[in-house]
Amino acid sequence: MSWLSVIGIGEDGWDGLSGPAKAALEAAEIIVGGERHHGLAPDLPAKRVFWPSPFSAMRDQISGYEGQQVAVLVTGDPLWYSVGAYFAKNFAEACVFFPQISAFQWAAVRLGWSLADVETLTIHGRPAEKIIANFAPKQRLLLLTKDETTPATVAELLVANGFGPSKMVVLGALGGNDETRTEGVANTWNETAPAFHLLAVECVADENARLLPRTGLPDDAFVHDGQMTKREVRIQTLAALDPRRGALLWDLGSGCGSVAIEWMRAAHDSLAIGVERSSARRDMAAKNALKLGAPLFKQIDANVADAIDNMPDPDAIFIGGGLDFSLAEQAVQRLSKHGRLVANAVTLESECTLAALHKKYGGQLIHLAVSRAIEVGAKRGWKSSMPVTQWIYVK
Repeated sequence: MSWLSVIGIGEDGWDGLSGPAKAALEAAEIIVGGERHHGLAPDLPAKRVFWPSPFSAMRDQISGYEGQQVAVLVTGDPLWYSVGAYFAKNFAEACVFFPQISAFQWAAVRLGWSLADVETLTIHGRPAEKIIANFAPKQRLLLLTKDETTPATVAELLVANGFGPSKMVVLGALGGNDETRTEGVANTWNETAPAFHLLAVECVADENARLLPRTGLPDDAFVHDGQMTKREVRIQTLAALDPRRGALLWDLGSGCGSVAIEWMRAAHDSLAIGVERSSARRDMAAKNALKLGAPLFKQIDANVADAIDNMPDPDAIFIGGGLDFSLAEQAVQRLSKHGRLVANAVTLESECTLAALHKKYGGQLIHLAVSRAIEVGAKRGWKSSMPVTQWIYVK
C-alpha cells in the first residue's frame, strides 16, 4: 500500500500543483522538505519535518514514519536529477510520484531551445569539472547548479578549455513572480547570481581552441611518462569495452588513467576505479581526470590481486598492466553477467598468457600493429609502434 507521496513543487507554490498533488498534501500527516519547500506550501495542518543532516539518515527517518501518510516536497520533477530517485530506490512499493514542470523545461521555454537537442546536466553536489567533456561548438547545456558561485566556476572552466566566447544565462526563480534573468559571456563574466538558479550555456569556441573528442583523445592531451595505451590502441580498447551509462570499469594497472578517463567521458554517469602502485602515475592520473572531465575517477594504491577483493562488481574490466593468468581468472569471476574484459599485451610472455586465456575461455584474440607517418629527411615514412595483442572476453 502506498503511504509515501513525493511531490514536485515549483516557484508558483500551492497554486501550481495539480488536484491530486494538493489532495495528497492535504491528506498527509507528515510533510518532509527543505525550508524553501515548506515555504511554498505553508497552510497545511501536517507535522513539518526538515531534511536530516547528514542526508544519509533519510532512509531510517522515513522508514520510521511507515503506517502514517507522508508527503515529501521536492523541486520540479522528482525523478529528473532530483531526490525522487532516492525514494524510488529505497521505498519503491510505498511511493507515488506527482511531477511538476522541471527547471530544464522552464529554461527551454524561456530560451526557445528544443529540449531534445540540449544536454541536461547537474553539478549540484558534484564536481563542476564533470561537465568538461560536454564542451563542443554549438552545444547547448542546461545545468542544475550548486549555489551563487557556480556561474563563475563554469565560466573559468569554459575559458580554460577554449570556450571563452560562450554565452551564459542565469535563470532564477523560474515560473515564479520573482523570476530573474542575467546574461553574459564566459570570458568577461562578472555577474551576480541568486543562490537557487539554473545556468544555461551556449558553447562557442574561440579561434585558438583545441577541440577534443569525447573518446580517441590525442596522446598529448594526457600527462604521461610514455608508458600508456596509445591513441589508436585506446580507441580499439574502448570500443571493445563498450562504455554505457552508469556502468563501472575496473582499470587494473591504470597508469596515467587514459583508458579509465576516456571510459568516463564516453557515457554519462559511468564510473571507473583504477588500481596503480606508482604514486607518480597516480598523480598524473589525478591531474588528467580533473583536466579532462572525469573528476570522479577513483584510484587505489594496492596490489591488484589484493585490491579487487574489496571492489564492487564491475561491468567491464581493462587489464593494461601486471597481467598474469591467475589475475585474469579472478577478474573473470568478478565480472558481471554480459560484462566485458579486455586485456592488452606487448611482451611475448604476456602474449602467451593471453593465448592461454583465449584457449580456456574463448572470446577474441587480435593483433594490433600501428604505424605513424614521420619526417625522414625531406620526405616522410612510417614509424611502427610496438604491436599489441588484445584479448576480448564477454561473460
